[in-house]
Amino acid sequence: MTTTIRVLIADDQMMVRQGFTVLLNAEPDIEVVGQAVDGADAIDQVAELAPDVVLMDIRMPGVGGIEATRRLTEPAGATVKILVLTTFDLDEYVYEALRAGASGFLLKDASADELAHAVRVVAAGDALLAPNITKRLIGEFSRVSAAVPRGPLRERVGDLTERETEVLTLIAQGLSNAEIAARLVVAEQTVKTHVSRILFKLGLRDRTQAAVFAYETGLVRPSAF
Repeated sequence: MTTTIRVLIADDQMMVRQGFTVLLNAEPDIEVVGQAVDGADAIDQVAELAPDVVLMDIRMPGVGGIEATRRLTEPAGATVKILVLTTFDLDEYVYEALRAGASGFLLKDASADELAHAVRVVAAGDALLAPNITKRLIGEFSRVSAAVPRGPLRERVGDLTERETEVLTLIAQGLSNAEIAARLVVAEQTVKTHVSRILFKLGLRDRTQAAVFAYETGLVRPSAF
């Protein structure tokens, strides 16, 4: 039996909310359970409706998407996944949204297929970090990470095994578990085990936070691409 993915759409533009609702409700395994007009409304509705995924606009009046994302993902045991929405792929706030706990981002002009795929990817616990998206973020990762003290972060990298460090680097480059398995010539289940251990050792929530961590520690640099 297919599990239905419950989605909440948070955007201050009614046409965006309604358009995405129509597109997603046409999918057999996705149901839009609510619409929020801003970040504060999204926080309240998540508590009431318990969606699996929130499509969160970054720029909203009052409590914006970044702050709402932070509040929704910070509590221990938080399970809701955040997919941030932006008009431009180089939006200056995308990086901060990922740091705040978002699992990925999506352009508002995405096709119906791209939208549904993004929701499924994020709901499954994966990061929406395709290589082309990762490359567009490199500049921002690099600019911001230059101002981050790397000493304490580097010490945490030292807790990883050589193989785990290698897997972390590939995660940050946007590779899926299957792609990492092929690159390292190991079973996909082995990669999943490595990913779980990496997240546990570094105290991170998901693959997206792992990617951010890799950039901020300097483990992955623009020259790697």
